[in-house]
Amino acid sequence: MKQAPRIWACAAALLAAWPAFADMPVLTITGMVEESSVALTLEELRDLPQHQLTTSTTVTDGTPVFEGFLMRDLLDEVQAQGDTVIAHALNDYRMEIPVSDFVDFDVMGALSMDGMPLNPRDKGPVWIVYPRDDHRELQDIRFDTRWVWQLVSLHVQ
Repeated sequence: MKQAPRIWACAAALLAAWPAFADMPVLTITGMVEESSVALTLEELRDLPQHQLTTSTTVTDGTPVFEGFLMRDLLDEVQAQGDTVIAHALNDYRMEIPVSDFVDFDVMGALSMDGMPLNPRDKGPVWIVYPRDDHRELQDIRFDTRWVWQLVSLHVQ
């Protein structure tokens, strides 16, 4: 248990130096994908078709404008074949998300909010965002738990 403070101190130091790591992979995708593991940089994520989404959240004020890629486009890009993804965040939060969410709704991998790039201090660099204001069924705690911020990996199964 004495290791945990050192690990968090190292993570905090890396977060403080975030701009210096712009060319490093920020999202890893494993499991049932074309290659056994795909590591993507912010630039590669920005190269995917970009979209805007204005929606309320349970953790912000007002209705922020998010910009980023659609999760289904990301899964298509890596030729994912599974029915479920396990989203894993920087703080070790894990959530199982049905791929059908990404097909049925314009679920976004947000890279910016209100014109500001997301970084680990404010839920970035990738935040899974649902279009909750566009679909009444998404305004439910079952979907709120799928809004994974500080996303670092997806495992497709």
